[in-house]
Amino acid sequence: MTPEEYLDGQVLLIDKPLKWSSFQAVNKLKYLLINKVGLPKKFKIGHAGTLDPLATGLLLICTGKFTKRISELQGQAKEYTGTFYIGATTPSYDLETEIDQTFPTEHIDDDLIHKTVKQFLGEIDQKPPIFSAIKKDGVRLYEHARAGETVEIASRKTTIHEFEITRIALPEVDFRVVCSKGTYIRSLAYDFGKAMNSGSHLTVLRRTKIGEYDVKNAIDITLFEEELLKK
Repeated sequence: MTPEEYLDGQVLLIDKPLKWSSFQAVNKLKYLLINKVGLPKKFKIGHAGTLDPLATGLLLICTGKFTKRISELQGQAKEYTGTFYIGATTPSYDLETEIDQTFPTEHIDDDLIHKTVKQFLGEIDQKPPIFSAIKKDGVRLYEHARAGETVEIASRKTTIHEFEITRIALPEVDFRVVCSKGTYIRSLAYDFGKAMNSGSHLTVLRRTKIGEYDVKNAIDITLFEEELLKK
């Protein structure tokens, strides 16, 4: 692809690696496009929807004139797959922090799990995790959390379009979710455990779709770099 094509606008489908931040992924591509393709240093580039470092999967990166489409792409429904660990919670609702509480699971069976799924379909109220980048009083929530401060977090409306359980092997439960913008799958994990009178946290998360874009058509950043080096 020529520099002009990147500047005219491209949506790059990247399969984000584990432990990379979305910001790191954008910066890596920016570096490659400047140094290997010859784009000007101040060309526009950005992603259409953050993925946590502990998540993998589809990251849409827009270049040039297509950065104007970022808000439109962010508003599209997203599909995720992953794993809940039933019977324990963490402060971050995922593996970023250690388990802080354990709960009984003897009463949980396949029937209860499938019944609980139905409670989360449609529009729901959800509180973002305290370990998130949302700002409260001008400070990001995770900064409050790391300082040991207690913060009241307002719930927000979000929509779960589809929610299915794909494997049950307690304490692990695999799932697939299609949801609206602003949904926190970590919060869904926490609330799901609570709804079963137990606890739960997220151990695996992969974003598989954003609107019509599918991770099957995405490229790993290392492969993207190799392809550029061939040219």
